Amino acid sequence: MLKVLVSLVKLVLLLGFLYMFICSLDILSSAFQLVGGKTAGDIFQDNSVLSNPLAGLVIGVLVTLLVQSSSTSSSIVVSMVSSGLLTVQVAVPVIMGTNIGTSVTNTLVAMMQAGDRSTFRRAFAGATVHDFFNWLSVLVLLPLEVATGYLYVVTKLIIDSFRIQSGEAPDLLNVITDILTESIIQLDESVISGIAVGDPEARNKSLIKKWCQTFTNTTLMNVTVPGPENCNSLSHCWVDGNYTFTLKNISETYNIQKCKHLFVDVNLSDLVVGVILLTFSLLVLCSCLVLIVKLLNSMLKGQVAAVIKKILNTDFPFPFGWVTGYIAIAVGAGMTFIVQSSSVFTAAITPLVGIGVISIERAYPLSIGSNIGTTTTAILAALASPGDRLTNALQIALVHFLFNLSGLILWYPIPFTRIPIRLARGLGNITATYRWVAVVYIISCFFLLPLFVFSLSLAGWQVLVGVGAPLVVILIIIIVINVLQTRQPGCLPTVLRSWEFLPLWAHSLAPWDKMVGVISAKCCCCCKCCQLTADDQENGEKESEEKNNNPHTHVYDNPAKSDEREVDNQMTINIQKMTRL
Repeated sequence: MLKVLVSLVKLVLLLGFLYMFICSLDILSSAFQLVGGKTAGDIFQDNSVLSNPLAGLVIGVLVTLLVQSSSTSSSIVVSMVSSGLLTVQVAVPVIMGTNIGTSVTNTLVAMMQAGDRSTFRRAFAGATVHDFFNWLSVLVLLPLEVATGYLYVVTKLIIDSFRIQSGEAPDLLNVITDILTESIIQLDESVISGIAVGDPEARNKSLIKKWCQTFTNTTLMNVTVPGPENCNSLSHCWVDGNYTFTLKNISETYNIQKCKHLFVDVNLSDLVVGVILLTFSLLVLCSCLVLIVKLLNSMLKGQVAAVIKKILNTDFPFPFGWVTGYIAIAVGAGMTFIVQSSSVFTAAITPLVGIGVISIERAYPLSIGSNIGTTTTAILAALASPGDRLTNALQIALVHFLFNLSGLILWYPIPFTRIPIRLARGLGNITATYRWVAVVYIISCFFLLPLFVFSLSLAGWQVLVGVGAPLVVILIIIIVINVLQTRQPGCLPTVLRSWEFLPLWAHSLAPWDKMVGVISAKCCCCCKCCQLTADDQENGEKESEEKNNNPHTHVYDNPAKSDEREVDNQMTINIQKMTRL
């Protein structure tokens, strides 16, 4: 009975921490929108830059990183397309970029498990398999889209073939999580879309929602206009002396009920509130993740762990073994549809991959299914659009769906094409040995590389091709040589059968690891020296106070002995300093 009771308590705690984990991800998204939401709107407003496919792709990545929500960045794109500021063809690369940007969340979650090397190896590989799938899909499908318009043409045919009517998008997990998250913060996401479409009033508005219930009254009124050419129609226009009048619909909005969240009456800027929420949500996120991993490790031990691993990672008997992966894809899509966030689902399975409950071969189809599941949610959300915006909104959502479906066809059905698994496992092995590589990977792939490509695309096609083409050719040559070194080294010249002819720093991470270790040691020494200096100052202040309190030497003290004791004490202090340093 005690074991059963303890297991039930652990299960309840696990569900509670998982609920807090999901809510903290939601608040983290809101915090990023408060910090960088208006900047994201400004980025989207530059239509001339978006017309470049590579620039559009990079902007999709960067904006999704800023707001930490592919749904938000996709909704901005949809609003720009429906308002006529962007065409669907121009918006397709941006949608691809949002797909890449949303995969950084589970990579950051994997960083929290860097304490144990074997756990970190599995967790980082399970997280980056999602990244590699998205990047490889973009590398193939973006040139194909630029050359043929494949995604646009197919989705246009689908839209034209069906009579689609608007409906309502369902709220599934949001019904449960909104109870907590909306009591902390509520955002007016129309402000970001307003900035993106060029609304001057949106720039002066706060993203923090103040009024949850409003009433708009529209009245047909007589208004004064500069001249007859400003009238709506000649039948509704008349002149009285020097004044020209016409009939216009005047809308007035009345605030009825205030929102009920913590920051509704706080006189702080969006940036300050965003930083507060960012700190709070990251603290809760990391704490919940550590507690979830601890609970899973305590619950999934011995025979229980063996049974669960066998159930999750075992394929169906021959000849139906191939069906298992597609069932995992369906499970990933269904679970993502329920939680309505691919980031939440992939971040939740990353700790399970780390502790070895789910293998990377099973996490890969789950991640693919998660990508597809989040697009179905976008399709249902597009169906809730007004009738005049329904076609474009739905076509953009179908572009997202078809992109991930094409990625599935490219990188999953044939076992030989499951390249993301091999790449993720190799990167996991490297990061387990050199943990700093994980930080370099995140900064390079999600920040430096997009910014580099974006800066080249701003300079024009000539600069982009002149700088990018040689780099791509060199990268392809290195990859081909590496493959031949592994598979058929006899085809290569003797010099190229290994990279030993290069300097050690050019083909090994060991020198870089030593350099990182030296820098870390110096930083630690500086911190310790600062701490020692502060301690010495405190000790000096205390000694001076004691001397001031006892200025005279007692009659029974020997001055010579006192001097010797002072010398000995000074030598002891110096030895202690050297030892501690």
